[in-house]
Amino acid sequence: CAMAPRHNTRSPHWIYFLFLVSHVWSFASAQIVYSLTEESSPGTTVGNLAKDLHLDVQELETRGFQISGPNARYFEENKKTGILLVKERIDREQLCSRNVKCSLEVEAIVKSPLNLHRFEVKIVDINDNAPTFRIPQIVLNVSESAFTGERYALPKAFDADVGSYSVKGYKLSQNEHFALDVQNSGEPTVSAELVLQKALDREKQPIIKLTLTALDGGNPPKSGTLQITINVQDVNDNIPIFDKPLYKARVPENSPNDATVISVHAKDLDEGPNGEILYSIINHDSDNLVDKFEINPLTGDITVKGELDHEKSNAVEIRVQAKDKGSSPRASHCKVLVEITDVNDNPPEISVTSLENVVRENAPIDTMVGLITVRDNDADNNGVVQVRILDSVPFKIKNTYKNHYSLVVDGTLDRERASAYNITIVATDEGVPPLSSTSVITVHVSDVNDNAPSFKEPLLNIFVKENSPVGTVLYTLSADDPDVEENAKITFSVVNISNKNNIIQSVINLNSETGDIVSLQSFNYEELKTFQFKVQATDSGVPPLSSNVTVNVLILDENDNNPTILAPYSEHGSVNSESIPYSAEAGYFVAKIRAVDADSGYNALLSYHLSEPKGNNLFRIGTSTGEIRTKRRMSDNDLKTHPLVVLVSDNGEPSLSATVSIDVVVVESAADIHTQFRHVTIKEESFSDLNLYLLIAIVSVSAIFLLSLITLIAVKCHRTDGSFSRYGAPMITTHPDGSWSYSKATQQYDVCFSSDTLKSDVVVFPAPFPPADAELISINGGDTFTRTQTLPNKEKVRHKSRICCKLKDATCCKYKVFRSTKTTSCGAASMYPPPTHTSIPACIAGRKQGGHNGRQEKWRERERDRDKGKDANQRCASS
Repeated sequence: CAMAPRHNTRSPHWIYFLFLVSHVWSFASAQIVYSLTEESSPGTTVGNLAKDLHLDVQELETRGFQISGPNARYFEENKKTGILLVKERIDREQLCSRNVKCSLEVEAIVKSPLNLHRFEVKIVDINDNAPTFRIPQIVLNVSESAFTGERYALPKAFDADVGSYSVKGYKLSQNEHFALDVQNSGEPTVSAELVLQKALDREKQPIIKLTLTALDGGNPPKSGTLQITINVQDVNDNIPIFDKPLYKARVPENSPNDATVISVHAKDLDEGPNGEILYSIINHDSDNLVDKFEINPLTGDITVKGELDHEKSNAVEIRVQAKDKGSSPRASHCKVLVEITDVNDNPPEISVTSLENVVRENAPIDTMVGLITVRDNDADNNGVVQVRILDSVPFKIKNTYKNHYSLVVDGTLDRERASAYNITIVATDEGVPPLSSTSVITVHVSDVNDNAPSFKEPLLNIFVKENSPVGTVLYTLSADDPDVEENAKITFSVVNISNKNNIIQSVINLNSETGDIVSLQSFNYEELKTFQFKVQATDSGVPPLSSNVTVNVLILDENDNNPTILAPYSEHGSVNSESIPYSAEAGYFVAKIRAVDADSGYNALLSYHLSEPKGNNLFRIGTSTGEIRTKRRMSDNDLKTHPLVVLVSDNGEPSLSATVSIDVVVVESAADIHTQFRHVTIKEESFSDLNLYLLIAIVSVSAIFLLSLITLIAVKCHRTDGSFSRYGAPMITTHPDGSWSYSKATQQYDVCFSSDTLKSDVVVFPAPFPPADAELISINGGDTFTRTQTLPNKEKVRHKSRICCKLKDATCCKYKVFRSTKTTSCGAASMYPPPTHTSIPACIAGRKQGGHNGRQEKWRERERDRDKGKDANQRCASS
């Protein structure tokens, strides 16, 4: 894992990337140790606790898996994966000061059954601090008579890091007089001394400027500098010399002030003031611990000046200087290592890290009730603690690991006899004299959870209006649980999470505590009409019980879409025009407006209205069909061009509408009317992959359809040829009215066309012929295609009727035999006013006839119908 060190004003703002290597050791006591670099970012993986502790990841949440202990604030657990993560940045220097070993003891707790797992996290130091000197510069007074090899103590550099990242060396700027002697002979810290290599001459160079650089063990190393100013002076030519360069002493942490720690001694061969020695403690680093000691300047006795604490620091290094009183005083130095020993001054601390306040009365022996940690900051025997329980209770204390204990059941529990126990725990250390502390734990005995939550109904329907604002509470769920306290505390959740439910979760949110179902988006009825999910109500008992309810959410449509005019009158900016002859009769078909509405129900129920110039009452429009027709015949006072505005409105509340303009041009005769083929502007667009896929799909479907149609025709032709081959060869007959008939023996089809071919209907009426059934096929000018198959002709014929089919101004009327239980429709055609004799179209009729005499009778009937003309059409309309 990559980590960025914390910013420190004492070091440059560099960014380092370190690789965290987690090592896990298993001890005989099942102790687990992880390694973690300091300053790791929150969310950094420490280790897979679930795997290392052999826990089932699926049960972590239900068993209440959690991190506890005094160091739990630095870590957090992922209950879904069982991975231990960093929760808060860890500063090793702040946590463990300069101790080489720095580790945190952490506890992981799981319930049902309750258990404690302990592990350590070793905090590995990183090079995030640069060496620094307590003072920016020092001034040394050196006699010009100083001998070659004479040494001068320099301030130590301080680095908050430890180990390999602490101060590892020094280097001195280039000069001809002094060299640097770095000392690191097994001592805790590295120190440096100036060594005179070449005799000084004050007359040539009275002041020497040097730069001391301290380097740590990082890669690359960090550094800090100290400016050294050397004043060359005269002649005191002997320096004080200590009896030994290193002194060691031990002092108890409860030593009073002025208690003597050790005495140091130095000799100076000079006489007079140059041989008189004064002792002093050098604390260039302003170390607070060094300030707790003082030295007698004349005798060299070091005594205690402040309060010592072994728990904070168990050793201190003191640098002592011996300086003579010469006019140019000379000095030497030694080190004093003082070990601070421990005394029994801290009583044990009892902390309950986890406690089951309520224990079921049927809990078996050794059921864990609570987890207890006893800590004593003293060392050695002063920190060894014995834990026991006072009084006689059905519980006992078991030592699980080092200073960690568990409180377990040690006898039969009876809630009727005792519903609660006050357990007094005593912890005593082995110091002299021993110190102790107590803690009282209360444990309650309860019954078991035996009732599941229940909903009033297993199925719930919720109706929601579309376009409702986000965050609307759609419904508040409720469930009943006869249990009490925690066993009756209910939480709600969506169950059976799947891809579909993932979509559901993006639409609604369920408040687990209150049961509120809140919308996460505004619903659109045209995109989503309904969805379903299941909700589970779970109580907080152990084990938890639950029940489910199915929730159906139905979106109610709102009128939020305007009607849309369909082609050919929907082009924006185009001029829509239609032509009608001056001789057009009342009811003459002009045009048909089509529109659609994306809404549903009444919101999509469209009505058509016509707006004409004031005083013009020449046209009308079908409010439901959108067909524009003439109200009356033309007059000389009518305009030649009639601009019409058609308003299409839905039945929503409020109503939405759309308009389209049509210019109706009056021409002298029907021959001047030309079908208007509108040029649709084609937008040049790049041929996208989606268009290619659509084209391939359309071609494939069309090919399959054509193959199926050809196969069907071939099969029918084969059957027809086989069935009717005995009736003779086919025969095509023309008629005086321009129609033609196709007959094959006893089967005949009549086809007629009107003068306006674009408005003709084609209707085929095969007469009953065993064993085939009759069919009615109407091709409605591109508008509709309807095929109706009558019942088998084995049924009894009850009556005759007339079929009237209409498309635009084309009408087809023929007699047809119907069964008592069936009627034949003409597709989308509706009832219409009977046309005049001038607009009667040709009809296409086919009938199967039983013989030559039958066909002659049918033709005579057809001629009589043609002579009747208008009367036939009126009968057609009335039927």
